[in-house]
Amino acid sequence: MKFGEKIRKARQARNMSQKDLARASGMALRTIQNYESGAVLPRKRDTYLALARALDLHEEVLLDDSASFVVRANEQYGSRGARQAWDMVADIAAMWAGGEMDEEDMDAIMQAMQDAYWEAKKMNRKYVPKAYRKDDES
Repeated sequence: MKFGEKIRKARQARNMSQKDLARASGMALRTIQNYESGAVLPRKRDTYLALARALDLHEEVLLDDSASFVVRANEQYGSRGARQAWDMVADIAAMWAGGEMDEEDMDAIMQAMQDAYWEAKKMNRKYVPKAYRKDDES
C-alpha cells in the first residue's frame, strides 16, 4: 500500500477529516491533500512522526521503501537530493504503471537502482557544493 493510501485509510478509520488531520499534525490542509493524492511524499522523518502521532500509529507503518529512500536522500543530500529521489521514484512508478513485470522482479530492479544511485552520489561527491555537504570531507 502506498503512503497516501495508508494516510487516508488510517484517517478514515479514526473518523477524521483531512482538516482534522491537518490540525492534529500541525500541517496545512493542502499538504495532507497532496500526501493522500500521492502527489508528494514527505521529505523529513519528522513529518512521518507528526502524522503517525496524529493518527496514533507507529512511524514505521507509514514508511515504505520509496518514502525511506526520499527521507534518506534528504538526510544525506538536502532538499535537492530529496527532490531528485522523489523525481526518480515518480518516474519509475510511471514506467511500471500497467506493466506486466511481477512484483518480485520490480523490487529487485528498484533495489538495484537505489544502490546504483547511492554509489553514484558517493563517487560524485567532489562535485557537490560545500554548502550541501554533511561532512567536512573535500
